[in-house]
Amino acid sequence: MIDHVSVYVDDLDKAKKFYAELLKPLGYALTADYAEYGVAGFEQGGKKDFWIGKKESAHNTHIAFAAAAKEAVDAFHAAALSAGAADNGAPGYRKDYAPGYYAAFVVDPFGNNIEAVFQDPTIK
Repeated sequence: MIDHVSVYVDDLDKAKKFYAELLKPLGYALTADYAEYGVAGFEQGGKKDFWIGKKESAHNTHIAFAAAAKEAVDAFHAAALSAGAADNGAPGYRKDYAPGYYAAFVVDPFGNNIEAVFQDPTIK
């Protein structure tokens, strides 16, 4: 079990706005902003488990957020594109990953590969 994940960005203010829009469909909100330390945290379900931190050069990272339904994956993808992400895989089943693996992928403005995935229990 992962307790939390940090993604590094070169523009913290831009990243806070981007991720606030991107993660809203998945139930996340920006709830911690420690500008003096160059970090901000996003919370879902009472747990701050996604953090962004400022670094002069961003490191490419992959992170997959769990979604509660296929519609949340679709909304995540639309929100990401609206917020300025590049499409890296439209919403759909990835049966080569697992039978019920429904996911969408985007590349954020900082070069990170961000995914939302719903593990569909109706597909075996």
